[in-house]
Amino acid sequence: MLILEQHPGFTHPSLLHPFGGVAKRLADIAIVVPALILAAPLMLVIACAVRLQDRGPALFMQPRVGFDGGTFMLMKFRTMVQDGPARLAQLLRDDPAAAQEWAEKQKLTKDPRVTPLGRFLRQSSLDELPQLLNVLLGHMSVVGPRPMLVEQAGPYGPAFDAYCTARPGITGLWQVSGRSQTSFRTRSQLDAAYLQRWSARNDLVLIVRTVRVVLRHEGAC
Repeated sequence: MLILEQHPGFTHPSLLHPFGGVAKRLADIAIVVPALILAAPLMLVIACAVRLQDRGPALFMQPRVGFDGGTFMLMKFRTMVQDGPARLAQLLRDDPAAAQEWAEKQKLTKDPRVTPLGRFLRQSSLDELPQLLNVLLGHMSVVGPRPMLVEQAGPYGPAFDAYCTARPGITGLWQVSGRSQTSFRTRSQLDAAYLQRWSARNDLVLIVRTVRVVLRHEGAC
């Protein structure tokens, strides 16, 4: 059970340095450099497939909140139609059930914006491969809080200050604890729990658990 609403035991590290310090950064580089080399041929194939489906861009880039509350451009393979924002706005206006689900989870179980190829990429988590570049550039870490949208900072609640002490992660406690099946409030609690209990060993455990979750397609939509 999570008892983290006010996070009374959390000690903030200096905002001059992201959570985990030099050791975590060196571990990130040691992981992503060989991962990028191995994944490069697959990433090229995926990029071509995304381009061919509708002649749109292969990458989707979106501002996300990062370390110290700053923003960075998160990279993913595009999984949605090109007019996705407009379709979402119309859906939330016309469908009360979808609007309620979006308010609770900031995600939709049945998202009409997602293309058939995009659905496969999401279920397999292959859409997140470009985030290896975000890690290499220092925007993200391999393990950390889930990168949030700028407009989600308010709904994130009292855990936001803790979130800002770390680089967001490609994976983390949320990704192995239900993913899209969890509420947005639970997501913020899981991020805070990760930071409260952080250690290099726990990061390694989360990476191993992530492999299992991805292979089983658990919680993806």
